[in-house]
Amino acid sequence: MILNVALAAAIAGLGWQLWQDWLRSRAREQAVLEQRIKPLPPPPVSAGKPAEPVTAASYSDIAQKMLFTKDRNPIVVVDVVPPPPPKPMPSLPVLYGVMNLMDGTTAIMSEKSGTQHLGVRLGDKVGEFKLVAVSGREITLEWEGKTVTQEIDEMIDRAATPPSSNTSVATPRAESRQSAAPPPRGEKAAPGTDIGNKLHACQPGDNSPPGTISGGYRKVVSRTPFGETCHWEPI
Repeated sequence: MILNVALAAAIAGLGWQLWQDWLRSRAREQAVLEQRIKPLPPPPVSAGKPAEPVTAASYSDIAQKMLFTKDRNPIVVVDVVPPPPPKPMPSLPVLYGVMNLMDGTTAIMSEKSGTQHLGVRLGDKVGEFKLVAVSGREITLEWEGKTVTQEIDEMIDRAATPPSSNTSVATPRAESRQSAAPPPRGEKAAPGTDIGNKLHACQPGDNSPPGTISGGYRKVVSRTPFGETCHWEPI
């Protein structure tokens, strides 16, 4: 009976202890639930990045990997045609002399050796070249937008007699032969091509003497540092 009473007292003590623990936990729960928490201020709201517009280039990866097309390579190979080779510059025209007249400078030139020479002034063309400048020692030509400057002494064709000038070699035998007999008159004793300033060039084969008059013009043969030049001037 004593043991039973002791066990009953122990059970009663444990039950009371459990009841006290339950009450304390209940009190803590009510205290936590009834506690007021101060809310924090909300973070600042920033405007988001605007959405980029949809472009066709964004679908390039899909187009390149499309399984339903035979050719999925977007790179187009273009055959580059090489440019044509530059046009070779033709031979420079032949210069026979330069006349500095009252209205400007006139160069006696021909497209090539053996052809009829012409009076070329600044801006005129001889063959494929255009005369752009003449100085005391140099002459400047233009071809295909490029300028070519050459010395006058190098352009003069000294190997051949100008086709339309009456040039002779001053040798004692020639002088004696000319003094013995007058030079024969040619059949082409007439003014040739107009070289400007009312002057005309001599024709090829014109071996008439200086001073010959034909068609209202007089033949004049002048000596220059480059040889003799021949032209017809109005009377």
